[in-house]
Amino acid sequence: MQRRAIAEFTGVLRDKLAAAEIPAAEVRGYVTPRRLTVIAQGIPAGQPGRCEERRGPRVGAPAPAIEGFLRSAGVASIDECEIRDTGRGEFYFATINRPGRSAAEVLPELVKSAIFELHWPKLMRYPASSLRWVRPLTSVVCLFEDEVVPLPLDRVPVGRITRGHRFLSRGEISVANVAEYLERLGEARVVLDHERRKQIIRKDLEAAAADKGLVLKPDPGLLEEVTGLVEFPVVLAGAIDAEYMALPPEVLATAMRTHQKYFSSLQSDGTPAPRFLFVANNVAADHGKTIIAGNERVLRARLVDARFFWDQDRRVPLASRVEVLSQRVFHAKLGSLSDKVARMEQLAEFLADYVPGAIGERSQRAVQLAKADLSTGMVGEFPELQGVIGRYYALHDGEDQGVADAIAEHYRPAGPNDACPTAPISIVAALADKIDSLVAFFAIGETPTGSRDPFALRRAAQGVIRLILENGLRLPLGLGFTEAIDCLIAQKPEIGKGSLPYELTAFIADRLKVHLREQGIRHDLIAAAFAQIGTAEDDLVRLLKRVDALTGFLASEDGANLLVAYRRAANIVAIEQRKDGRNYHGDPEPQLLRQPEERELAECLAEVGSRAGTFLQSEQFEAAMSELARLRRPVDDFFDKVTVNCDDAGLRENRLRLLSRIRATLNQVADFSQIEG
Repeated sequence: MQRRAIAEFTGVLRDKLAAAEIPAAEVRGYVTPRRLTVIAQGIPAGQPGRCEERRGPRVGAPAPAIEGFLRSAGVASIDECEIRDTGRGEFYFATINRPGRSAAEVLPELVKSAIFELHWPKLMRYPASSLRWVRPLTSVVCLFEDEVVPLPLDRVPVGRITRGHRFLSRGEISVANVAEYLERLGEARVVLDHERRKQIIRKDLEAAAADKGLVLKPDPGLLEEVTGLVEFPVVLAGAIDAEYMALPPEVLATAMRTHQKYFSSLQSDGTPAPRFLFVANNVAADHGKTIIAGNERVLRARLVDARFFWDQDRRVPLASRVEVLSQRVFHAKLGSLSDKVARMEQLAEFLADYVPGAIGERSQRAVQLAKADLSTGMVGEFPELQGVIGRYYALHDGEDQGVADAIAEHYRPAGPNDACPTAPISIVAALADKIDSLVAFFAIGETPTGSRDPFALRRAAQGVIRLILENGLRLPLGLGFTEAIDCLIAQKPEIGKGSLPYELTAFIADRLKVHLREQGIRHDLIAAAFAQIGTAEDDLVRLLKRVDALTGFLASEDGANLLVAYRRAANIVAIEQRKDGRNYHGDPEPQLLRQPEERELAECLAEVGSRAGTFLQSEQFEAAMSELARLRRPVDDFFDKVTVNCDDAGLRENRLRLLSRIRATLNQVADFSQIEG
């Protein structure tokens, strides 16, 4: 919350100062676990004055009207007003000079409103004040031009008084100005700048590891988190008992990172080292020996538990734990985890045909065991290890290496920065898990909304997209969803198929737009490629090829002009169809093609349509686009020389059919009506 809060606080103050006409030249924010600080430089002493002109009553108006105008304008006498002829008569005009308010007068309410406009996930009450905030406010320092700005904050003291480090400084600190605030906090062992604290921690961690002949294992997420936990970072190193180094590296890392916020170190060969690094928020008199001993004791207790579960879990084959999944509810409306695994097994058999190198029997075995480790003691203690620890247990039981790897990787990718599985069996298992979840939750109406996605279906959809695109799979998603729906209905007949395939394909389309937009691909081209002439594209690899070709085509002069011509043709046909209450589909009649431009366009459309269709069938999209480019000159000539809405009803209808044919030919490639320009 810290980084978001200080960014928001800084932005809100900057905007409010500008709106109040006392903009700051520079606004900087700082954040620590105990304080939010904003320093705004260059705020003007006051608002600029305003000159306002107001028109009054007509000259000769009744006295009460004139007196009311003078009072409202704050003018003492009518003699101070100017008489002007507006063309509709002579009127009185008053010029009102309004001096600006001083910044010191404006700031109190401005700063207070900024404080309480911050959006926190949760708010709390506390006894010393009736205010509700993310944490108890114990004091506020608010100075402008070295003077205290009085803020009405209930019983929270506002002035010059702050406090330094909780343990390494004593008493209150009174500051006269910004420079003294920064200096005194530094003396009181507070590193105010978040980035500077992070650099100190990173540098000291690397130095501490190097001092032991080791290398720090990079962990940007943990570094960011720990930076937000300390005000004066002190890096210390502890030892891991040799007996625990036999545990899997992931177990060691999870016990240290997730539960204790410890950093791991590596040997020169990349294997885990028996040392851990951590960041204290205190300087101990004994150089940290007591702190290190305490942290070693806490970690030892964690690892004792981990080793116990490691030994106990391996006494029971992983496969024997599959039955226990029937006792674990996946969702009240969707049955147990055992039911989900059964659906995934059936889906894996279907998916294996579309993943080169995947063997159906081994893929099904991987899916069967994928969730078995959820009933192990290790996952109960360390939920983050689900899948990962299942791999170790599968290998211990003599399972195939590919099957074991798939157990570990079937949850991936877990986010945009997570690696995507590339092994065939892992791909099948990951797709089966995600597609089943998407289908199951859509079937019971648990679809994501703008504000909530409790079952992480957007992430699942993003995972499906990445698995398909990054591995170049020619998987027809429509068939995949239909297979998954059939598996679900076989278990839950009360769940109807309805429009689920369409809804799911549309959902994937929306997520694909987000995915590709981040890569700089236009969303309208994706929409156009998704829905071309009466069908819905569900082969994502083919879709991307189509989008790439469409992008290049529209970037050319011929493509840009054809898009204009398409719109012109489509608009004319649409208007006339609405007016006539009928459509103009179908081929034009050859005998009614009177002008040479009509005949040339009709011949070109027939040839281009046929050749482009052939190229599209073989997925030669660039060649199909080249064929479309041939239409540019005949289309231009048609619009230049031929009158569509002529007096002859037969000719008019035939020419409208010709325009409709332009639209249909182009729509073979993509739905050009979706393209914005």
